[in-house]
Formats: sequence, structure tokens, C-alpha cells
Amino acid sequence: MSPRQAEVGAAFGLSSMRAAVANAPLLRRLLGALPLALLALAALTPLAFADAWSPESGGSPNADDIDTLYWVTMAVALVVFFGVEAILFYSLYKFKARKGAVAAQIRGNTRLEIGWTVGAALILVVLAVFTFTLLDDIRNPPDSDEGAYQASNGSSVLVAAGPNKPVSPSGRQLEIDVNGQQYLWRYTYPDGDRNPLNDVFSYEEMVVPVGTTVVLSIRAQDVAHSWWIPKLGGKADAVPGYTNFAWFKIPPEQEGTVFTGQCAELCGRNHANMTARVKAVSVEDFEAFLAGRRREIDSANQTAQQQREQLERARTGAQE
Repeated sequence: MSPRQAEVGAAFGLSSMRAAVANAPLLRRLLGALPLALLALAALTPLAFADAWSPESGGSPNADDIDTLYWVTMAVALVVFFGVEAILFYSLYKFKARKGAVAAQIRGNTRLEIGWTVGAALILVVLAVFTFTLLDDIRNPPDSDEGAYQASNGSSVLVAAGPNKPVSPSGRQLEIDVNGQQYLWRYTYPDGDRNPLNDVFSYEEMVVPVGTTVVLSIRAQDVAHSWWIPKLGGKADAVPGYTNFAWFKIPPEQEGTVFTGQCAELCGRNHANMTARVKAVSVEDFEAFLAGRRREIDSANQTAQQQREQLERARTGAQE
């Protein structure tokens, strides 16, 4: 190494040492803040990872039951996993190869083999019984709460018909038709007069009263879509020419909440923009929503009728 190189190296080392000394207070502050950062991370982790390992829930009883079923299955699986891993590492340590040791020749252990076979069978039986116990509540909707929404003529609380449509024990439920279109959802609120042309409808956002069992008839107009609001239960495919059904019941304490989701079936180039919202409101606000939408539709129909009459008069005048 030349004298010049030695001089440059010494200068570089000295500058690095000076920089380290200058940054020492900053480093101490960073190290002092590290425990607080870790504490904040630990406090926020439950919020950031809420429902990260199981389906979302909290908006409807069927969604809560699905979440419970997942967590019970997860608990059993974790017990089995850690039990197997513990035995594995114990065996690796206990029976590791040693110099001069001769491994025992084991031909089998009947009691052990019967034990783990019976244990696995019992786990499956317990999970099956628990699953089928919750499945009834997941598939079959409960009655609406006392004081829940009911149209004055009873037409919007219908008794479901057909072998596949879910129906509450007393038939007190609000039925809404969901139609998937590229690339939006249309919601129709039947009024019971068997004339769908004058039913109230909305796009993008469904408005429902709290405490009311809502049964959805889900269809598609063009291609296959999939209706899914995670916090309100499982998803249901919307298939052209076929009707699927779903239900949810939003508790009164969730009034004012907007539940979000989107199409869960690749349906075209704007699939990602096909979002869905369900807004939970009081019975009074829901009735006001229906009345307001009905006025808007009637006004639009009158305007369209006037425009048709004007066009007809202009066409007749042109022919004369």
C-alpha cells in the first residue's frame, strides 16, 4: 500500500468515526423509540389482521355462524398440527443418531396404531356433528324481529315458494330481487302486485331495514356473476337462466352501517368495478326510501310519456 493510499484510508476511517459519533444521539433516540413502536404494532395488529384468518362476520347471524365454524375447525387443526410437530421434534432429539448406537428394530405397535386411528375418527365425528348443527342455522333464515319492517299491504313480506328458496319459520321476510349486469347490480323491491314494471328499484346500493330477515333472489342478465357481501354471509353465483338464493338479517345495533363487497366472478374487463353496497337503515328510513324512489320513478315515467307524445305529434305533423 502506498503512503497516499494509507493516508486516504486513515482519513476515511476518521470521517466514518466522526459520523458515527455525530449520529450516536440519533441512534439512541431510535433505539429508545423501538419499544414504543413495537408496542403500537402489537396494539394495532388485531385491527389490521381482523378476520385475516377467517371469513368476515358481524353483519348477519349466518355470517357469524360461518366464522364460528371456521374458528372451531382452525382450533382443532392447530391442536393436531402442534401435537404432531411436538412429537416430531421430540423424536428427532430423543432418537437422534449416536456414535456406536444400534437402532432398535420396531415392527409395530398395535395399541398406538389403534389409538391414533380412533383419535382421528373421533375428531372427524366431532367436526361433522358441529358442522351439521351450525349448517341448519346457516342455511335457514330466522324470523324478523318484533317491530321489523312490514308493508302496510303485507306485499313486501312474502311466504317464499319453491323447494330452494329459504323461508323463515313464519314467512315474515323481505324479498329483494338481485340482478347482475355488466357491470353493476340492480335491486328490485317487489310490491306484491305481480307487475315488476312498476316495482321500486335501485342500482349499486341496496337499502334494507334492520331487524328484518332479507331473502335475495339472485339472477344474471348477461354472463355469470357472483354476489358477495362478506360480512353478510357466503357468496352466491348469479347465472343466466337460473335463480340462486341467499339471506341475511342485520341486527338493530348496525343501523347506519354500509356493508361493501363486489362481484366475485370474473365477468369481463370491468369486473373489478362491479361493486356492491348494502346500507342498513331504520324501518322509518326504509319506508321513506321506498316512497322517495317511487316518486322519482313516477316522475321519470311521466316525463318519458310526455316526450313520447311530443315525438308522436312531431311525426304525425311531418307526415301531413
